[in-house]
Amino acid sequence: MQDGSGHQISSTPRPEPAATAAYRALERMIITLELPPSASVSEVDIMQHTKLGRTPVREALQRLAWEGFVTIRPRAGITIAPLNASDWLKVIDVRRGPEVILARSAARFHNQDMAARFRDVSRAMRQAVTSGDVMAFLDADRQFDEALAIAADNVFAARLAAPLQTHSRRFWFRFQSKDGLAAATDHHLELLAGIVEGDEEKAAAAANKLMDLLRAYAETVATR
Repeated sequence: MQDGSGHQISSTPRPEPAATAAYRALERMIITLELPPSASVSEVDIMQHTKLGRTPVREALQRLAWEGFVTIRPRAGITIAPLNASDWLKVIDVRRGPEVILARSAARFHNQDMAARFRDVSRAMRQAVTSGDVMAFLDADRQFDEALAIAADNVFAARLAAPLQTHSRRFWFRFQSKDGLAAATDHHLELLAGIVEGDEEKAAAAANKLMDLLRAYAETVATR
C-alpha cells in the first residue's frame, strides 16, 4: 500500500512497545485490585508476572508513579496507592473540566472514522451491560476515553484527563461494580450523540451529566 506521496506503507500493525505493554498490564492489575491497595511489591515480582524485562517495567512504574498509582522508594520497594472512598469525589471534581473540553473539541473536530469507532465502543458497552460483565464495561470505557482523546485533538486536555479516568475505573471496580452500568452507558451514548452530531453544546452538557452521575455514585460511597 502507498500513501499520497508514493511511499510504501505497511498494512501490518506495529507491535506494541514493551513499556506500553507493561503499563497496560500493571494498570489493569491495579484497577482490578489484583495488586491490592497499599500492598508492597518488587520489580522482580512484576517482571515475573508480566514476563517483561526490567527496563519496560521500570518505565511503566515511573509513569504509574507520576499518575499517582504507585509510590517508589529506593531500597524500600514499591507501594500500591491506597484506595479511600472519599477520594473518588476529588477525582471527579478535577476530571469534570477536562472532560467538558474534550467533549466540545470532539464534537468540533471528529470525522467519520472516529464516529465509526465511537459506535463500536458503544456497542461493546451495551453488550457488557447485557452480560453484566464489569471488566468488559471498563475496557469499553477505556476505549471510549481513548477515542474521545483522539477525536478532540487536544493533547493537553487528554494528558490531564487520562490518569483521572483510570483512577475513576479503579474506584468503580472497587465500590460500584455492576450497579449503575446501564445508567453510565446511557450517559455515554448521550455524549456520543452530541459528538457525532457535531453539537458542541449537547456534547458538553452530556459530559457534565456523566460527571454528575459519577459524582452521585461517589457521594453515596463516601457516606456509607
